[in-house]
Amino acid sequence: MADQHESIDLTSPPVDSSAAPGFSWFPAPPPPMYSCTLTPELVHKAREELQEKPEWRLRDVQALRDMILKEQPNLRTRLDDAFLLRFLRARKFDYDRAMQLLLNYHAGRKAWPEVFQDLKPSTVKHVLDLGFLTVLPQPDPNGRYILCLRPGKWKPNDYPFVDNVRALYLTLEKLIQPEETQVNGIVILADYTGVGMSQASNPGPFLAKKVVSILQDGFPIRIKAVNIINEPRIFKGIFAIIKPFLKEKMAERYVLHGSDLRSLHRNIPRSVLPEEYGGSAGQLDLCSWSRVLLDCEEEFIVEFCQPDPLEGVVLPDSMLFEGEAGGQDDDTFRGLRSQLYYCY
Repeated sequence: MADQHESIDLTSPPVDSSAAPGFSWFPAPPPPMYSCTLTPELVHKAREELQEKPEWRLRDVQALRDMILKEQPNLRTRLDDAFLLRFLRARKFDYDRAMQLLLNYHAGRKAWPEVFQDLKPSTVKHVLDLGFLTVLPQPDPNGRYILCLRPGKWKPNDYPFVDNVRALYLTLEKLIQPEETQVNGIVILADYTGVGMSQASNPGPFLAKKVVSILQDGFPIRIKAVNIINEPRIFKGIFAIIKPFLKEKMAERYVLHGSDLRSLHRNIPRSVLPEEYGGSAGQLDLCSWSRVLLDCEEEFIVEFCQPDPLEGVVLPDSMLFEGEAGGQDDDTFRGLRSQLYYCY
């Protein structure tokens, strides 16, 4: 049975960090053989917040691995310790929930081929060059990297919105590699400067639902806060599209600051913010994160440019992505679009 999992090597290839300038500030991928890289402080934090016991860590990983081999023997997924630990930590070492998250993770790829087909950094370079997203070089005082989104930089005539989702997913895949991110989580900073009707109405509720579903239920990362700044009046309509799909805990983590930078600085200190947001960490650097991703081209080819991992797998009836656009979603969109025009 294990031979079916050995037919494709989906582990990340080793990376020479000295040869990749973008890695001067972002941690290198974990080694092929797992060795804990957490500091004593993070080991304590993982124990308190995630119910992770160092003495049981590898036993828990083996238990999840055994579940996969027994319940989903045809699932072509990575089975190495470092990879499975992401899912256990994201679900506080609950085996069943970690297993469901892993299935959702792969189901997302099957349900959204336009995002995951041939997914590698070189295919989203235009998104990175535009400045739609980046990651700030310094984490916040809680050790959380800050993902900076600027949706106003994108216009519908530039390229399909799904390209933004591709760049976002690659970024999340890179962010989740270091163990400290798996324990600390990340923070999102979304700058809505320049967002108007064309950007707000383009994705629609069905696309918004898919994105939210991946972030909440289909990816092993902990989003600890979403800070919204410079949101226009139309943001009420945008949030009306997103909110029905948010879990209560996630909705509570949204903080709207408007143009009040002092409010933002109470959540993210000036020392890690660029000058554009009243910070003291220099100008916003778009090139560093772009280099980090582009330097990992081969790594992502191994990860994503492979046969369908769910081929031959029978999924439960209540999987994450159900239905197609149309019907009720179209009716919902018409109602929400009227709200957007009202706010605008």
